[in-house]
Amino acid sequence: MPVEQNKGSFNALQYIHAMRLTWWKITAIVLLVYAVIGGLLLPVPELSQLGETIRNLYYHVCMWFAMMILFTISIAQSIKYLRTGLIEHDIKASSYAGVGTYLGLLGYATGAIWASFTWADPNNPAFASFGSIMREPKLIGAAIALLIYGAYFILRSSITDMDQRARVSAVYNIFAYAMLFPSIWIIPRLLPSLHPGQEGNPALNFNDIDARMRMVFYPAVIGWAFLGIWIATLKIRHKILLEQKWFAHEK
Repeated sequence: MPVEQNKGSFNALQYIHAMRLTWWKITAIVLLVYAVIGGLLLPVPELSQLGETIRNLYYHVCMWFAMMILFTISIAQSIKYLRTGLIEHDIKASSYAGVGTYLGLLGYATGAIWASFTWADPNNPAFASFGSIMREPKLIGAAIALLIYGAYFILRSSITDMDQRARVSAVYNIFAYAMLFPSIWIIPRLLPSLHPGQEGNPALNFNDIDARMRMVFYPAVIGWAFLGIWIATLKIRHKILLEQKWFAHEK
């Protein structure tokens, strides 16, 4: 009887420990479901130029915020690698940078689609305005930032030595992160732009979005960030398993 009680207590402790590890994953699912449903159904401000496309704020802008969070975690891991030399930090840095780049591509795509509906000349077909839209400083800056991170992965794949690849990648990751802010946040605001936020961030300006939109916007940022971290942790586990198999094979 005592053995059964101890077994039951052990299972309960395992369950509690598992819940502590998965609460943020459950939170990510709940927040994203809320962002999708609330983003499509809850009322939004009636703006003549944006119309119902303003709902894209919950996806386009929130994915960019999540991208910045993941890139920040990535550079922190690169700095940890340079300080400690532990390969696990390099694995984490590349995984977070990879998922951040995916979110950046999704944010760029949703932004380009949004621009094609709101910035196009209403007197001409949408494709006729495509050339002028793609010359928008914000889109060009975002494309440059994503290309810089794309070069990060090309650089990693070109170096076969594990330690050298990790060191070079860590240094380049710091450079890529430093270039992220001028290309996305600073230079586009110094040039004539159609993009909202040239004089401030529309997602944080209380004059641009009302309380109803903030009820969805901030949970969506957290949800997208948690989803990105979740995917990155899966990639980290997969890479660590591959590294362990490689070391076992070498032995």
